[in-house]
Amino acid sequence: MLHLDMDAFFASAEQLTRPTLRERPVLVGGLGPRAVVAGASYQARVHGARSAMPMGQARRLCPGAVVLPPRFPLYQALSERVMGVLAEAAPVLEPVSVDEAFLEPPDLAGAEPAEVERFAVRLRADVRAATGLPASVGAGSGKQLAKIASELAKPDGLRVVGPGEQREVLAALPVRALWGVGPVSEAALSKLGIRTIGELAAMDTRELNGLLGTAIGTELHRLAHGVDDRPVAPRGAAKQVSAETTFETDLTAMTAVHEAVARITGSAHRRLVASGRAARTVTVKVRSAAFTTVTRSETAASGTTDLTALTAVAQRLARNAVPADGVRLIGVSLAGLVDDPPPALFEAAVDTGPAPEPDATETAEPAADGTADGTAPDRPWRPGDDVHHPEHGHGWVQGAGHGRVTVRFETRSTGPGRARTFAADDAALTRADPLASLT
Repeated sequence: MLHLDMDAFFASAEQLTRPTLRERPVLVGGLGPRAVVAGASYQARVHGARSAMPMGQARRLCPGAVVLPPRFPLYQALSERVMGVLAEAAPVLEPVSVDEAFLEPPDLAGAEPAEVERFAVRLRADVRAATGLPASVGAGSGKQLAKIASELAKPDGLRVVGPGEQREVLAALPVRALWGVGPVSEAALSKLGIRTIGELAAMDTRELNGLLGTAIGTELHRLAHGVDDRPVAPRGAAKQVSAETTFETDLTAMTAVHEAVARITGSAHRRLVASGRAARTVTVKVRSAAFTTVTRSETAASGTTDLTALTAVAQRLARNAVPADGVRLIGVSLAGLVDDPPPALFEAAVDTGPAPEPDATETAEPAADGTADGTAPDRPWRPGDDVHHPEHGHGWVQGAGHGRVTVRFETRSTGPGRARTFAADDAALTRADPLASLT
């Protein structure tokens, strides 16, 4: 079995399409006080920055890093290219996320490690040819071992763990490397002096079951011995689409809540339309400034893709969930997905509350820090925005302020480009599609 994992995927995609950044530390995420890191390049990771870390902490660890907002359409396009290559290599593919997947090519059934390695070398080369990005591949007797092997191969490497060495490879790793071992299980094992997979494998099964329970204990003992017979299986269609926003400052006015719900519903709605399905259920999640979370849901008899109706339902649900101490986060999910959507439903549920403004619902996309940061024409330029100029072509904003904007004109194929400064309201500068940076 093989596991392919793209290396520092979000940051690598930014470095690919913005050549000036290729050897520089890059952090992908938001800039607000509650922002988190969505991706960190290896040049940033050597300073301790990593994904899911608060952005403020990452910037303190790596003060020279370039911070960019995420460009999800770009990442999705590159992901589709990766999955296309993998699908050609194996008829059954199990994507784990946009940047990793398991596959079990029929040609490798019973193959020797050397043959597996040759296959994986070609696979990595095909992925790089299709995307321009590095990928790490791990191979082993099951999912667990293949995943561990790809981690050992990083960055931009290949590791094949043959049957004769799998116990040796596993033995020295910490118990947290096993799926199913979280902080609680790790702490319980640590009290018994069990810190490595090898030590766990040597435990008596009855002792392990008594500590963690029969189901978990038995499974972990098998994994610790390299026994993993879970098959590669394609994932089914998503059961819901959703979007959420964490606000830089808490919302206290209901009008602000309504506007935010409209933007967030618009983001979820675009994913709904892209899936070719309709939604029966609208769920709104509201988290207060005190971190109390309330959810409200409503389900109709049939599905709809009507944005106005879905937004009105979400706004009504939000009104019934808003706390008195301010709103820190709002999420909207559309579920109960069905095919072949009929005309708009939910009409009976639509009230006369404030309707969303067209620009807010049609153009807003969630930023890395969770804030719904749209691309309306009057929105100021921000670092990382894609720009087009009729003379200089495609570029991206390096800095903006005091009525000026500095744009570096470059794409994947141009090499490092030249930076030019313009008036922020220069009519020749227009917002561009992030996918144009792939050219």
